[in-house]
Amino acid sequence: MLVLVAPGQGAQTPGFLTPWLELPGAADRVAAWSDAIGLDLAHYGTKADADEIRDTAVAQPLLVAAGLLSAAELGARSAFGAVAGHSVGEITAAAYAGVLSDTDALAFVRTRGLAMAEAAAVAPTGMAAVLGGDRDTVVAHLEKLGLTPANINGAGQIVAAGTEAQIEALAAEKPEGSTRVVPLKVAGAFHTHHMAPAVATLEEAAKALTPADPELAYVSNKDGLTVATGADVVARLVGQVANPVRWDLCMDAFAELGVTGIIELCPGGTLTGLAKRALKGVPAVALKTPDDLAKAAELVAGHGA
Repeated sequence: MLVLVAPGQGAQTPGFLTPWLELPGAADRVAAWSDAIGLDLAHYGTKADADEIRDTAVAQPLLVAAGLLSAAELGARSAFGAVAGHSVGEITAAAYAGVLSDTDALAFVRTRGLAMAEAAAVAPTGMAAVLGGDRDTVVAHLEKLGLTPANINGAGQIVAAGTEAQIEALAAEKPEGSTRVVPLKVAGAFHTHHMAPAVATLEEAAKALTPADPELAYVSNKDGLTVATGADVVARLVGQVANPVRWDLCMDAFAELGVTGIIELCPGGTLTGLAKRALKGVPAVALKTPDDLAKAAELVAGHGA
């Protein structure tokens, strides 16, 4: 059981798309996507600085484009038994599973990024990762401070989201048993009630989509369940912007499915890092640059593609 996963916001770094655009046909594909959504993806993926790509409206389509580019280099989809994405990575996963076309996925994520950026501009908000500690203890502490456990990632990591003042209070008063509080490079309190205005925008955008049913097991952030229909996938994509990401339950689902290998799309590293702690002994490959494709190919070959 080989699982493909796609990362979410915060995984992007300046220039990370540069080596991928050197692959045959990649620059033309990205240019076409850029024209379709009105955003110069090549510029932001190669020349923009950290602050520019921290912008939610830029980061989201950039991450999906990078994921789709790297996915295209993996070859036979038949090697994969399941797919999942973290937050905006779910849109990448939906495209890979055949629910959405690449163009529709990028148009939808462009709308998502703009709507979430607009919601984030209403008040100064942010997110921070709490490392270590008992899950229930950490969640109770966050709720005491008025924060939302926006990402319950497993492997001793919970991401809190709320106002900047609430994040500052968390940094000053860590939950009992936790080791660190790390501010994240995101521009808002995603997956909380602060994003509720974006849900209505996405509900309208979803009406233009004609989703197909997933062609491989699609594991949802909402509850770790496998989603059978394209309509349900899209409905969950709409709702997840204002609800917590349960990546811990996704990894539980991988274990129940019998996962024996994980490949994380570009810009990889975050999700394979979590898997190494929560799914000990399961081989994992993170696609950071095209140089990582050889290791991924070995893992794919070992799963009978």
